[in-house]
Formats: sequence, structure tokens, C-alpha cells
Amino acid sequence: MTTRTFIMSSISTDFETTYYPTIFLNKSKKYEAALISLDTYNSIPNITGDDNNPATTENCALKYSTDLGKTWKIIKLDTGSYELSSINNEIQRQMVVNGDYDHANNLFYITLTVNISELKSIINITNPTYTIDFNVENSLASTLGFGPTVLGFGYHESPSIVDIIKINSIHVNLDLIEGSYVNGSREPTIYSFYPSVSPGYKIIEKPTTVIYYPVSRYTISKMRVWLTDQDNTKLNLRGEVLSVRIALREVRDTKNDIIEAFKELRSQGIL
Repeated sequence: MTTRTFIMSSISTDFETTYYPTIFLNKSKKYEAALISLDTYNSIPNITGDDNNPATTENCALKYSTDLGKTWKIIKLDTGSYELSSINNEIQRQMVVNGDYDHANNLFYITLTVNISELKSIINITNPTYTIDFNVENSLASTLGFGPTVLGFGYHESPSIVDIIKINSIHVNLDLIEGSYVNGSREPTIYSFYPSVSPGYKIIEKPTTVIYYPVSRYTISKMRVWLTDQDNTKLNLRGEVLSVRIALREVRDTKNDIIEAFKELRSQGIL
């Protein structure tokens, strides 16, 4: 049984590969394809704060006051893959730049931590004149489990769990196949997984059980691969190289193989 492999790479999560000469499959046979491997880096952002493209900016801003709301400052985080500790570190770094911390004792008046058992965030404001206002465009509020509220002096636990993980699953789509359904709709999804590594680490995904799907056409001049999340939104890997390896093979026709075997035995005088 003939098997072909296709290795495709790009810095985009939606790309086409052109094949020359065009590949023509035998129309008297059936074919199937499967994902063999996927390699990239876990650079999926959970904070989007691109000032150069306001349309993609979502959850990057923290508005705070040091004088009980008389004046306000806004901290903006750059697009990136953040854990709660790294969000806290970036907020405090920018507060140092703004001069809003205890220089003598190197203490911060706003600290973000996590209640691990309840998956909620904790904001501790230790200076009576400091205030946080989550009523700001592109607020961090929902990411941290808060609503559009104002926080003053004291200990504040978010009423909701944090929403820092935006991706529940990654779908690998290939326009060569059919027979896959996502949320009740027919989609050319050849594989689905969730990264097993933390942000910044290499993703090396190899299915433990390789599942083949029917190939939908017999002429291959181009092949398109694209990654989406559970909501069918195109995935953003922020320019990291994505490589996928696809296997394509003939579907074994057991009945015909048996007939051909009997023919061969007869031709050799065995039967």
C-alpha cells in the first residue's frame, strides 16, 4: 500500500503549499490522510495589547490612582503569553517607572496573587490612597475574574474564576480531507489537541493513535493548513514557525486483495 508524506512549514497559522508537478491520484482507488506530527512553540497570547492595531486590542489595561481618584494613570501590557505572576511583575515594573512604589523599602502598594484552590485572583492594595478602576477600555478585569468595578484599600478576591486561559483546544485543519465534525458542523479538522507545555516552550505533538480521514479530491496542486481554536477562530502564534507532517495512503481493499491473491496462486498452479 503506497504512502506519501507531506511536510509543510510557515510562520503563519493559515497557509497554502503548492505542489509542482501536480499530484494526480488514481480515481479507481480511495485514499485517506492523517496528521503524523506538529511542531511549533507555545506562543499563543492571552493578553492582546497591540497599539498599532487597535482592532485586536482586548484585555491589556489597568487604571489606577495614587490620590483617591483625583488623578489617574493607565498601565498597558504588551501582547504576550502571561501567567498571573508575570502580569503582576509587569504591572509592578511599570509602577516603578511611574515612581509609584515605596523606594526606601522597595515595597509595592498593589500586588496581584492567586487563590489556587478556587482559581481566583487576589488584589491586595496596601496604601489607603491607592485605587483601581476596572471601568476602562480594554480592561484586565475579566481576565482577572473581576467585573467593571472600583477597588480601594484592602484585600480583594475576584468574584469569578480567572479567564487567563483562552484556548481549550487547538484544531488542525486540512482542506484535503472530509468526514470530521466540530460542534455539529462539517469541518476539515484532521486533529485536535491541547498544548502540554507552558508558554514559551516547544510543542511537539505526535498523535498516540493516528486517525485517518477520507481524502476529498484526486488532484493535489495545493494544500491548505490552518489552525483554529474551539470557537473556530484562527490561532495566533505570533510569527513562530509551524511545521506539520501529513501522511496520505491508499485505502486497503481487502476483498480485492483476496481476489488478486487467489489469481496469483492459480497462475502459479498452487490452486
